[in-house]
Amino acid sequence: MRKTFMALLLAASVTPAFAQDKTVNLKVSLWVPPAHPLVPATQAWAADIEKASGGTIKVSVFPSEQLGKAFDHYDMARDGIADVTYVNPGYQPGRFPIAAAGQLPFVFSDGKKGTLALNEWYHKYAPTEMKDTKLCFAFIHDPGALHGKKKILVPADLNGVKVRPAQSTIGEMVKMFGGTNVQASAPESRDALERGVADEITFPWGSIFLFGIDKVVKYHMDVPLYSTVFTYNMNLAKYNAMSDAQKKVMDDHCSPEWAAKVTDPWTEFEANGRVKMKALAGHEVYPLTAEQLDQWKKAVKPLHDSWAEAVKKAGGDAAAIDADLQATLKKYEAGI
Repeated sequence: MRKTFMALLLAASVTPAFAQDKTVNLKVSLWVPPAHPLVPATQAWAADIEKASGGTIKVSVFPSEQLGKAFDHYDMARDGIADVTYVNPGYQPGRFPIAAAGQLPFVFSDGKKGTLALNEWYHKYAPTEMKDTKLCFAFIHDPGALHGKKKILVPADLNGVKVRPAQSTIGEMVKMFGGTNVQASAPESRDALERGVADEITFPWGSIFLFGIDKVVKYHMDVPLYSTVFTYNMNLAKYNAMSDAQKKVMDDHCSPEWAAKVTDPWTEFEANGRVKMKALAGHEVYPLTAEQLDQWKKAVKPLHDSWAEAVKKAGGDAAAIDADLQATLKKYEAGI
């Protein structure tokens, strides 16, 4: 009797919409360490997916590059090595030219508003640019800055300097000003600076501490220099094999609301890092004068022109895409 009763209870606990659904197991791959705010936020997202699906979608989160290197995460989603992956499109220069608009210097002033703007804007273009995966959501981190072993005040100060850029567009900026790019993923960056392979790094503020980079740099430019575009991408075959009810659960969890829930803790973490750095002995957080900032903004104009040319080569209407982005930034009050 007890076994029968328990079986009836279990059956009653499964939402009717999912009663006939096969269990789907999803592997989510992140390349940041467990201490990174994205990890617990993604685990909460995963738990809610499981709950909303009546337990028919089981989600396991793998941080710290357990399933593959950071640079490979888009292809991992495409090829089914993982089912959902955390992608930095800028790790592969030229592959995602439209998304690169969000990586130009001096675009976003705020991480939370910027994420809402970017996510709304890029969902229109991802079906073309990321057509062999399903875009779940796109987001940015709170704007990052230049950190390093010497004080950089104007673009000419980067001449001859070795910089680890956060993404490909910042890498182009470094080259444009006479610097040398050092390619290293976030987990590899401290070692590059420690060994003298790199002199400077563009990085968000809180993550400087998370990855131990505060131990090997001293100077920090206090300006929202750049943000990096990130996406959560899902394997198309895995999504298409789901029932309609399960697909709805995934769609509901690839919403602007969930983009904010997953990324807001990281935005707050990065913003707090700036406050922490300002109070830290042995470090100098320095502002730019209005004239210096204006010099930077004028100097990076060719990067926008290069972006527009890359989009045109890929068959896109750069002027329309840019106008769409600017309108969305204005809508969310997210621009500079």
